[in-house]
Amino acid sequence: MKKPTISSFALVALMTLAGCASQQQILQGMQGEAVESALARGRFELQCPTAQGSVLSQELMQPLFFGGPERGLYTVGVAGCGQHRTYQIICPEGRSGCFSADTLSNIQ
Repeated sequence: MKKPTISSFALVALMTLAGCASQQQILQGMQGEAVESALARGRFELQCPTAQGSVLSQELMQPLFFGGPERGLYTVGVAGCGQHRTYQIICPEGRSGCFSADTLSNIQ
């Protein structure tokens, strides 16, 4: 009687799916803090304390240097009081605190 075997293609597909699932888990873990960061800025800029936020996109970025943390990049839409803004938020994995990538271009 033959034992069932997994083809190498199926094994690679399973490993790929497992990797994607862990990336999604990492992104999900940082998403709340990313939205809160965007909301704090958006509510201030829009002068609208009731503004709401939603994630428009998210991706996991590679470390900037060897041994550095992976970073979640979130595009968050903030809307309220008849206005809306979009913010790019970066959250380093395993660290507390996210920051707005938009402010980097304003540094002189």
